[in-house]
Amino acid sequence: MSTITAQEDVFASLGLTSNTTQARGTNDATELGLNTFLKLMVTQLNNQDPFKPMENGDFLGQIAQFGSVTGLEQLNQNFESLAASITSGQALQAGSLVGREVLAPVDSGYLSTGSTVRGQVELAQSSPEVTLRVTDSVGQLVREMPLGSAPSGALEFNWDGLTDAGTYANPGIYHFSVQAMQNGEPVNLETKLFAKVDSVNLSGSNGLTLNLDGLGPIAFNNVQQIF
Repeated sequence: MSTITAQEDVFASLGLTSNTTQARGTNDATELGLNTFLKLMVTQLNNQDPFKPMENGDFLGQIAQFGSVTGLEQLNQNFESLAASITSGQALQAGSLVGREVLAPVDSGYLSTGSTVRGQVELAQSSPEVTLRVTDSVGQLVREMPLGSAPSGALEFNWDGLTDAGTYANPGIYHFSVQAMQNGEPVNLETKLFAKVDSVNLSGSNGLTLNLDGLGPIAFNNVQQIF
């Protein structure tokens, strides 16, 4: 039997065709399944040097490596499907938020004509004195509002748009800061503001985002409450 015939017999036993019997094509790694791998292993056994046989551990190691690669590929596919399902669910939920108000951890809010700005802070402990300060885009104080004493927990505030002079502030972006006296020391609290959802963005690099009225985008995962 010639060398070429012997090679063709080997390829035929593996369910393959040599280059002499089929047109040259590109290799597709995805076609190497478990059955093909086992056939290659059997061929390796049949053609090994009888004076230097491979150890059983070598075969078991090869099987384990192939199984690990196959398992990782299936795991990646499952994760991709799960991620797509989660994104679709978030899109449906976020789409229903357009026109509603959400509570987000931001310290700047938009005041429109005749409107108010509502917010909330969380006190770790009670305070005898809580103060809200509103500043404009250049940092000038617009309004200072004493909120009185407050127990621990959530405390809401509402700015009606009036300045310390009693006039209505111009529409625009304003910064809000809340300070509470605790154990005789002033403590700055994290400010959260209510804002209206204008639209939903699914193509951003940060994933699903909500475009808030006058404030721009915020990650959907940062939304803490929906109203």
